[in-house]
Amino acid sequence: MTKRLLFLSHAPSPNTQRIELAVCEGMAQVTGVSALVAPPLGTHAQDVLDCDGLILLTTENIGYMAGLTKDFFDRSYNELLDQRPGLPVVTLIRAGLDGTGTKRALTGIYSGLGWRSVAEISVLQGAWSDDFIPLARDTGQAMAEGLAAGIF
Repeated sequence: MTKRLLFLSHAPSPNTQRIELAVCEGMAQVTGVSALVAPPLGTHAQDVLDCDGLILLTTENIGYMAGLTKDFFDRSYNELLDQRPGLPVVTLIRAGLDGTGTKRALTGIYSGLGWRSVAEISVLQGAWSDDFIPLARDTGQAMAEGLAAGIF
């Protein structure tokens, strides 16, 4: 049975788009997984209810997650409450600062929804580095492989 992987991606800049593309390249390496890449504004609670796992990419803006990412959770949190306990999730935060506020907020949201982070939240911190690309690719591939193998 094909697993469904939702990649909720807020990628407003050329560099975050490079991260998004790398995650997609990683996911594409795995068979048995169907990936949906969606921006926060176009994503709804039903997209999460229909998936087997979630990858979230967001930027940090003014020490907090991007407004559009927050908007997704504002619109869907109550619909998702108690609906997907244990949903496996991995997170990438592109942070010019330290990512602390975004990481703390997402950890709280995941906990409230009963979701399960299957890897430490990755904060791609500071000035742009090409090292972000292989990390993003590996994240996409590892999440897809974990779903396909039934690990998550």
